[in-house]
Amino acid sequence: MMMRCKPLLGTFVEIVVDQEDCQIPIDRAFSVIQKIQELMGFHNPNSELNRINHLAHQKAVDIHPWTAQVLCIAKKIYRHSGGLFNCGIGHRLVAAGLLPRHITFSNHDLGGIEDISFLAPELIISRRPVCLDLGGIAKGFAVDMAVKILISEGVFSGSVNAGGDLRVFGESSWPIHIRNPRQPSELLEIGTLQNAALATSGLYFAKRDEQPSHLINPLSQEESFLQSRDSYSVLAKECIYADALTKVLALSQNQYHPCFKKFSAQAIRIAT
Repeated sequence: MMMRCKPLLGTFVEIVVDQEDCQIPIDRAFSVIQKIQELMGFHNPNSELNRINHLAHQKAVDIHPWTAQVLCIAKKIYRHSGGLFNCGIGHRLVAAGLLPRHITFSNHDLGGIEDISFLAPELIISRRPVCLDLGGIAKGFAVDMAVKILISEGVFSGSVNAGGDLRVFGESSWPIHIRNPRQPSELLEIGTLQNAALATSGLYFAKRDEQPSHLINPLSQEESFLQSRDSYSVLAKECIYADALTKVLALSQNQYHPCFKKFSAQAIRIAT
């Protein structure tokens, strides 16, 4: 077994494989994650994501195939969640001090992911100015791409874990633990995972009476933050869906939202 860890995607990414002498496949998986961070990271003012935010409402923008894939999935989840998932709330996170201010919009009629249109598979335009934050969904995509690289390099079993976004692959079953939202130092074993992904969202270590949740309701016109301190997890085939759907679960408070059936996912809520 080999285990490697690197700081990426605003967290620590851990790759574990059930083989020895896999340094080259692991390095290539980390390189893919680094590339996705460079493309879709909000904190980097020169990322492709911020180029979209600057220009897409003015002219068509050519984008990387990976960015196009993430945007397509984001639009699909937006539609099927009834707007509960919308990565077009970056400006509200900026206003809350949770993201850096790279753009000052004079026009306050900002759009969302629904305003992004594809003119070609890798060419987009926006009807209105947008401030997209791909954050979690890009992190889930990065985990999926890392797994894809490891498999293509001949790794038969392992896991990729990026700060609450986990995907396991191969014949081995991996024990799964979720932090107890009542006692964050305590881990709750919920079973095992095989050839699937699990994403979890929760403010385990926030100052409970001071820090609001980073989950903003995109359907609310006011700066309303999610107040619940529960833990929200979603099981899915791919991590990109698991991560995005944790937002649907947290905002809907409904483990049986039709969105989960649509994407063959299962919701798990642990109450405080």
